Amino acid sequence: HNKGEIASQEAVEQLRMWIYGAGRDLDGLVERVVGGDSECVWEIRRLLEAGVKNACYMVFGMADLDPEKKGMSTTLSALLIRGGYAFAAHVGDSRVYRVRKGSVIQITEDHTLINYKVKHGMMTKEEAEKASGKNVITRAVGHKDYVQVDTADIDITAGDRFLLCSDGLHGYFTSDNEVVELCGDGDLEECAEASIAIANQRGGKDNITSVVIEIQP
Repeated sequence: HNKGEIASQEAVEQLRMWIYGAGRDLDGLVERVVGGDSECVWEIRRLLEAGVKNACYMVFGMADLDPEKKGMSTTLSALLIRGGYAFAAHVGDSRVYRVRKGSVIQITEDHTLINYKVKHGMMTKEEAEKASGKNVITRAVGHKDYVQVDTADIDITAGDRFLLCSDGLHGYFTSDNEVVELCGDGDLEECAEASIAIANQRGGKDNITSVVIEIQP
């Protein structure tokens, strides 16, 4: 995307400020979640969703004011860990994976034209593997002044690991099991670096982002 790096930095900063700005409200919601109030799980998801929508509006506004930034946008995958849950918010084709005891699940769904066709029976997964245009996305932060945001809440336990990565990384995975092999154990920073090295060895044509985190006891 045009000026994607600027869009990415702005989106991250706007979401960070939104979360900090919601500090007391968020703390109160987390306390109630810990106390067993499941409705507050949805409130935290809505808070995160609103933060991403605000970031989208701000990125779009920035591009609207500067002709050199016109059309800039970014994907966004965010993880907020509080109160025994990981709360995810997602737009685009970056991904969040959870690794637990040797198994992996993909938390996010790719907002791509190819995935849309597979989901709606217009293309098989086998056809999708060979199809061109895999990087055509259907949602992006800042493309318009509004975006639809996916959110999720995931239970967590000590030892769980999460990989947040761009399509420049997951596009080179041969299977989800490779996430376990690369990120399942060992030093977190080394895991991230190893995953980037693999992507570069296999072509590394795109920007590559890899963040690995672990839930501590």
